[in-house]
Amino acid sequence: MAERPEDETKRKFREALERKKANAGGGTKHQDGGRKHGPRASGPAESHREFRRKSG
Repeated sequence: MAERPEDETKRKFREALERKKANAGGGTKHQDGGRKHGPRASGPAESHREFRRKSG
């Protein structure tokens, strides 16, 4: 029996979802995710420029 196009599409999506769920269990550890250094690292509040709209 031939599948209708929408049934075939649903089957493919279901299979892809099952593969995704099977692979989702093993996450990676961020072993090198230590402290960040550089110009975009968050520091003291004084180092950030604050822009305010001029009133009146």
